[in-house]
Amino acid sequence: MKKASLVIGGIAVVALIVVANSALFTVHQTSQALVLQFGNPVRVIKKPGLHFKMPFIQNAEFYDGRILDLDPPVQEVILGDQKRLNVDAFARYKIVDPLEYRKRALTDANFRDVFGRRLNAAVRAEIGRILLGDMLTEKRALSMQKITRQMIASAPEFGVEVVDVRIGRTDLPNETAQAVYNRMKSDRVAHAARLRAEGEEQKTRIQAEADKDRTIIIAEAQRSSQILRGEGEGERNRVLGEAFGQDKEFFDFYRSMEAYGEALGEGTTMVLSPNSEFFRFFGTSGGKADQ
Repeated sequence: MKKASLVIGGIAVVALIVVANSALFTVHQTSQALVLQFGNPVRVIKKPGLHFKMPFIQNAEFYDGRILDLDPPVQEVILGDQKRLNVDAFARYKIVDPLEYRKRALTDANFRDVFGRRLNAAVRAEIGRILLGDMLTEKRALSMQKITRQMIASAPEFGVEVVDVRIGRTDLPNETAQAVYNRMKSDRVAHAARLRAEGEEQKTRIQAEADKDRTIIIAEAQRSSQILRGEGEGERNRVLGEAFGQDKEFFDFYRSMEAYGEALGEGTTMVLSPNSEFFRFFGTSGGKADQ
């Protein structure tokens, strides 16, 4: 009898543990729970801690309460100037209504697929209105604001809250990148040619001005030198004239010495009579030949 009581007691304890395990569940501080009864949602639990549910007929599904990331595949977008651009957009969201999330999204994978396609569609619609050059201006920020507003407006139907939407990276497709590179190269070559032409033009103009200034300076210098030479010759002649007037014999002697210096150079051979007028100063000190 005692042994039977122990067995019954053990069975009761095990049954109590099984019932308690089925009735109790824990919600982590980073999670939120949705209690289902026969597959139908009955209540949402967002408060962390130990909670109760009806054993065996109710079960709990858990959803992350933190900010989650949505990173759909990279897509090719045709811009307003018909350029193609690979755009990698992403979003950050948070599940705020697990019941609505389960009803609309069903699973996390399905939500990422559906909402990711919506994000790419919004990006494609807005980015497709701007030009390639506008991606580096404030128009990109304005387009991102429109995309963010669209995603925030469509988020409540899935029971989520969109925290942020961004374009992580934009790349040109290979053929577009090559075309842009070739165009940039052509622009640089044309710009370099234009700079060289302007440089040659400036060089020619500067050289012409320098040649003109050189010609003017040389002409002025020659004119000044001729004036100074003329003035010097005049002064020389005046001095010589005064000297000639004071001592005619010395003047004749000086002029003869100059003539000797010019005529009798190195290697000069002259055949003249000793009594020639040219050598009159070699005979007497007065410049008169002997009779």
